[in-house]
This record gives sequence, structure tokens and C-alpha cells, in this order.
Amino acid sequence: MSSSVAFPMYDIDRDNTEALTRAVIALLQERGVATGDVTPEPPPDDLLAHWQQPGLLLSQACGYPLMTALPQVQVVGCFHYAAPGCEGLHYRSFLVVRDEDKHCQLADYRHRRAVYNSADSQSGYNALMKRVAPLAVNGHFFSDATASGSHRQSLIRLKQGAGDIAAIDCVTWALLQRHEPQLLAGLSIIDHTPLTPGLPLITGRDTPADRLFAIRDALHTLVSAEHYRAICEGALIQGFSTVTRQPYHELIGWREDAAASGVILG
Repeated sequence: MSSSVAFPMYDIDRDNTEALTRAVIALLQERGVATGDVTPEPPPDDLLAHWQQPGLLLSQACGYPLMTALPQVQVVGCFHYAAPGCEGLHYRSFLVVRDEDKHCQLADYRHRRAVYNSADSQSGYNALMKRVAPLAVNGHFFSDATASGSHRQSLIRLKQGAGDIAAIDCVTWALLQRHEPQLLAGLSIIDHTPLTPGLPLITGRDTPADRLFAIRDALHTLVSAEHYRAICEGALIQGFSTVTRQPYHELIGWREDAAASGVILG
């Protein structure tokens, strides 16, 4: 059975992601965890298939699909990020618009167009529905909402005028500010969504308890050892906490509350 180690969710700078992956692989090997011929690779096209593979050693997922599509995986923990909008292991999304509308509030976007990355996204979809639900009338708020495929594409569509507002993961926003500031030029943040537990680090269903302990120990060392400080700073990582699946249950409540109000995007 093959193993896999990947950090596909914040892969804004490939060099940073590869350095992070290599560091974690080395730390796992030091603890006797067999990693085989695992090497850093670009994010898989099919994230759900990647997360569902039985031999998954370590990956980073999204909180909403964790609760809806990944009942078999084990939650390892969660990184803390040094990005505006984050608090400890929690993060939020920013509500982003074009600069010309930076004086607006969310309520001003009634009958305007939203764009989101995908309907299974916590940061781009579920969080936006959470904010919109109290403002909806008979389940309606936006005149239109379309999927873009990624946060990056959502930002591009805003700049092109193909949408008027989007919810963007605050860590993604911070990484883009550092590496691709031109992509954010002409865009402004007008509000934010509530805090939720950050993107879960997961391992496969067949990972035994001793290996899960070793993975968590490796990640604690990653965020605390001086040797890995530059790598963590490059990825905006400043801590790690062991967490379980339980805190992510609130994300299902967000979707259920929105559904009870009749709200759906797209």
C-alpha cells in the first residue's frame, strides 16, 4: 500500500510547499515512520480521491468535506497561521470586493452577484452562506452565484467584473499578498466571516495509533525547532495543535441553519 504526504491547500508558492513537505517527511523518517518513495508533488487534480486513499499518511483537507465526505479519515490536528484574521488554530474568510465598492457593507450586495470556489468549500461557500442567511428574504439574497473552481479564480473573476463579492480564506489572502500582490491589486476587504477551526491535517483510516502519535510528534517538532523556523515562516505556520473531529461539527450546523432559511448559492 502506497503512502502519501501532501499539503495541497495553501500551495501558493511551490518552493515553500516542497520545503515543508520534505521537512515533514524527514521528521517522520527520524521517528521510524516508513515513507517509502514519497516526494513532494504538485497538488492532485482530484483532492477528494487523494484524501480518501487508504494509504494516506498525511495531508491537509478542508473542514466541510471532512464532515461530509471523509468519515473514514483520522484527524491529526491543525496548524496555527500567522495571518491577519487567524486566532490560534482558528481562521476565517474575508469578504472581498472591487476597490470601487470598498465603502459598501454586505447588506449592499442584495441582488448582486457572488462568486465562490466550490460548493464543498468551508472558506469560500459555507462561510459566505453563514453571513448571508440572516439577510436573505425567502431564501434569496444574491441575484446570482457561480462557482469559479478556486480562490484564485474567484479573485480573477472579481477583477474582470464577472462577480461582485467573494469569500476568500484569510491565509490564502496573506500568502497572495506576499507572493502575488498584483493579483490583489484593485480589490478590498469589506468584512469577514466568523472564526472556525482551521484546515484539518488528516491521515488514513488504517494509520495505527503509534504512527499517529509519531506524526503528531513530528509536527510539534516542526513548529518548535529552530532548524525549521524559516520553512514554517515561509508557509506562515506558527504552531500546531492536536485536535479531533468534534470541533468541526459546527460547520454542519452552519449549512443546516442556512438551509433552514432557504438559502443556497448557485
